[in-house]
Amino acid sequence: MPPTAVRAQPATRHRELRVDLAVESALLAGGHQLVGGVDEVGRGAWAGPLLVGVVVVDAATVPPPAGTRDSKALTPRRRRELRPELEAWCVAWALGEVSAREVDLRGITKALALATARAVAALPMPPTALIVDGPVDFVSGRLGARRSLPHLEVRPIVGADDLCASVAAASVLAKVARDDKMSAMARRFPRYGFDQHKGYGTRGHAHAIAAHGLTAQHRRTWSFAGQEAPHDDESGSVE
Repeated sequence: MPPTAVRAQPATRHRELRVDLAVESALLAGGHQLVGGVDEVGRGAWAGPLLVGVVVVDAATVPPPAGTRDSKALTPRRRRELRPELEAWCVAWALGEVSAREVDLRGITKALALATARAVAALPMPPTALIVDGPVDFVSGRLGARRSLPHLEVRPIVGADDLCASVAAASVLAKVARDDKMSAMARRFPRYGFDQHKGYGTRGHAHAIAAHGLTAQHRRTWSFAGQEAPHDDESGSVE
């Protein structure tokens, strides 16, 4: 049977929360030598890639750098300040990317699994346990992930990015990387404002699509309304 998702205690999404290694430590004490935290950025975007970050810790990993938390609770400047600290803090980290076209072809759940598999494959040594943010284990049994990692334990936790240091760190590293990609994309497609909304559904983005059409970086299976669409604030404020 799939593991039951753990749910965080009700809380204001971005209140001051202290992430720690409690969940990771429990998995390590249970026999795992390496535990990875997984988080994605770009899931609900109209344009641009989906990125998944994986951050790996072990039993010797010390508490995370001060101020580590979910990327959406941090300013762009603070995320960039934290990036080198987080890279030095963890045992290993990697990113997996899926293009807008691949999202269209596969659907978002399989795209998430594929991006996660690519991130894990890029690690020097794969973890045997993964903590994923959310209620669903989207890794096991998809795209051969279980066959390539037969001993992988996947622990879905609702609100893991607010609780687990490895997941929060993964969210920061993925967010900074994707923001950089969207800023570079803005230079290629200056009419769309990708450096401002990062590909998410804003009124300005909808107006640009209405005026200029879709680029090769847009997800063509998404619904592009002529008004601001709901999103998860990964659109990211800019300084």
